[in-house]
Amino acid sequence: MNDPLHRRSHDDTAATAPVRHDRRALVVTVILAAVVCGIIGVAQSGSGKDTAAASSIAPASDLSGIGADDGAGDASGAAATTLPAGAVVLDPATGATLAPTTVPGATDAATAGTDVGQDLDGGADTTGDACTMDRLSAALGDTGASVTCLQAALVTAGYYTGAVTGTFDDATYSAVKAMQTEKDLFVDGKVGRETALALGIWPDEASLVVRTPPPAAGAVDLLGYTLSSVAVSGDDPKMPPLPDGSGSGKRLVYDRAGQRVWAVDKNDRVVRSWLVSGSKYGNETPGVHEVYSRSEASTAWNGKAILPHMVRWLKTKIGNIGFHGIPRHVSDGSRYQTDAELGTRLSGGCQRQADLDADFVWDFAQIGTTVVVL
Repeated sequence: MNDPLHRRSHDDTAATAPVRHDRRALVVTVILAAVVCGIIGVAQSGSGKDTAAASSIAPASDLSGIGADDGAGDASGAAATTLPAGAVVLDPATGATLAPTTVPGATDAATAGTDVGQDLDGGADTTGDACTMDRLSAALGDTGASVTCLQAALVTAGYYTGAVTGTFDDATYSAVKAMQTEKDLFVDGKVGRETALALGIWPDEASLVVRTPPPAAGAVDLLGYTLSSVAVSGDDPKMPPLPDGSGSGKRLVYDRAGQRVWAVDKNDRVVRSWLVSGSKYGNETPGVHEVYSRSEASTAWNGKAILPHMVRWLKTKIGNIGFHGIPRHVSDGSRYQTDAELGTRLSGGCQRQADLDADFVWDFAQIGTTVVVL
């Protein structure tokens, strides 16, 4: 497949022209069970619990303590995790309701014996208000706003300690090469799309995003699931066509450039398509993957966000990537973004979805479902 977006491909450095620039509150029922290495079982109201390839979806009535260590700490020194408004905390011994503000060391629920690890989303670094380059490349000897933005991003990422001067000097060149080496990018000291994406400073790609008119209230897709404001049914002529070379059979197809997902059934019929907010960085590996783990509600890597209906398809060295609903701040349950902002890259790795689309994916993408990333 000819994939110009592959993160190991050479950055495009030739062009230099300027670029154009509720659902109900999530209710989490936490069961305080036996603590092993700081792990506390978490059960959510709804139809399922965390699953992995070795097991089927556990029924909501199964409230046994299951979990995986997400780095929250051990039993003696676990950090307290604030729960969202409406959370219900029960004492497993008496069934009494406890204070809902904090649960020491609360973690993402996972299938027993399966280390799901941390999920890459949430936090102040996913707000989309960072600077962006105003040109398509930057290289040694260049000057201007793009280089200023680049140097600031390199400082934030810990690769550059010099002054932010707006001049691409030898120190900036060395910092870029160090970042490219660590991120497993093409190492040439030049900044093009992939390097800029990895630093979160690539210009707006709105021209690649196709927005369809909001569907009528209560409109459904070909399987009868309600459409979100950014979704379109597979039989709607306004639906953007499924990209060529996206495989066959039942699958989810994710186009990173267009920030769009298609759900395709086993007969190669497109059921629905919708916009997402994907990663600001270059950590969504293109290729063919499959769903390997699911959590009805998960916690982001930094503990600051709850990720509804998390469906994981990629493991990385520093965390997991998957589809989920728009994150909620752990502190107060508020949303990280609006549905209208879907179609722009805002996450730290995952694909944020409108809640109705996340509900659909939760039912559609069971363990083993193919995920094609373009």
